[in-house]
Amino acid sequence: MMPPMQPTTLIIRTAGTNCDAELAHAFEQAGASTQTIHLGRLIDEPVRIERFDLIGFPGGFSYGDDIAAGRIFANRVKHRLLGPLQDAARRGVPMIGICNGFQVLVKLGLLPNPIDPRQRCTLADNTSGRFTCRWTPMVADPQSVCIWTQGLGGFELPIAHGEGRFTGPAALIENLKSNSQVALRYADGHNPNGSDDRIAGICDPSGVIFGLMPHPERYVTPTQHPQWTRRGEGFLLETMPGLRFFENAVQHVRERSTAGV
Repeated sequence: MMPPMQPTTLIIRTAGTNCDAELAHAFEQAGASTQTIHLGRLIDEPVRIERFDLIGFPGGFSYGDDIAAGRIFANRVKHRLLGPLQDAARRGVPMIGICNGFQVLVKLGLLPNPIDPRQRCTLADNTSGRFTCRWTPMVADPQSVCIWTQGLGGFELPIAHGEGRFTGPAALIENLKSNSQVALRYADGHNPNGSDDRIAGICDPSGVIFGLMPHPERYVTPTQHPQWTRRGEGFLLETMPGLRFFENAVQHVRERSTAGV
């Protein structure tokens, strides 16, 4: 029997990115190989994007979050790399943007619809007016088309952001809900940033492009949980919910490859 195909992952970093190593580790734990490339190199050689099966936009504070979180990163991409990324979206390449990466995808317009890349929503200041860093209960929407969240239920993930309040026109929120593009919500009674409809993550209409404020790459092994020593030996043998996100995407790519898509 031949070994399973190993998808290749592009992780895009730039000045201020600080979660690229964690994101690479998560993809590698899920069975993919990774290559982290600076945004400047991609701008010089956009054709590189065509070589990858998956794309990740990590968290951090790109360009110091000047102007607004993710704005400068998004503008640099929009003027030089939007076309190649739209081509990747048309090919069905799964993409994930986490925290600052989510802010980039929204401001770039790849979310909520890469075919019509206009900014329609945003990640605004938390209603508390403070940076919030804590583990937070959340739930994946079982009706969502998002490939990254399939099979997930309720779980915890860490958050760490000051501009994480997902908001947009009421008509857009309703459209996201009716199109099953709301992939992840903060659990009832837990809305750490005041997001509309408790939205923590959304996907594009195809379900392959996914953005979220929580950090699944920070919960791929049991010992990353602050209470891991209290949860018994069995906990150390469980697959952590953060890893499931990446396993789902890797499996999706493998299935498409097997089907010859």
